[in-house]
Amino acid sequence: MTKLRMVEASDIEILDRQRTDAEAAGEHNWHGYRAVGRLAREVADGELVRADGGLLAIADESGRTVGDVSWRSVLNGPPPHGECWEIGIWITPEGRGQGHGAAAQRQLAEYLFAYTKLERIQATTEIGNLAEQKALEKAGFTREGVLRRACFRAGDWRDMVMFSKLRNET
Repeated sequence: MTKLRMVEASDIEILDRQRTDAEAAGEHNWHGYRAVGRLAREVADGELVRADGGLLAIADESGRTVGDVSWRSVLNGPPPHGECWEIGIWITPEGRGQGHGAAAQRQLAEYLFAYTKLERIQATTEIGNLAEQKALEKAGFTREGVLRRACFRAGDWRDMVMFSKLRNET
């Protein structure tokens, strides 16, 4: 069973792989090398769950860390009424294809609706990332449409697919 939990110091090396290893990050999550050390500082400072966003570890049934989920506040309209959550996910190569993505995104949506006031949660993924699109649909998200040339990665502009889940859809 997939579980979300607070990130611990022992997770840092695993979770930092997505910032330092293109193969571990995966084709659709590799956006170039990123600074290592921020996650360790945030864990030490206890700043991974904030009012404007956060990060949780994903663990499998044995307690092994298999990735992370994150959320941040974004605006789709004028503040304060245009605010919603945008979520992201990364699964380790060893944890992919086992249903952890859909389960973690469903649990994160349930958590955010239970403990925050926002009405909408959204997620985007590259149009070619069919596994993530399937995971979002399994987690109860609705495909809304395509954001053309919305993300630059690997020297090219990519189309993104937008998904959302509303409070009454949990």
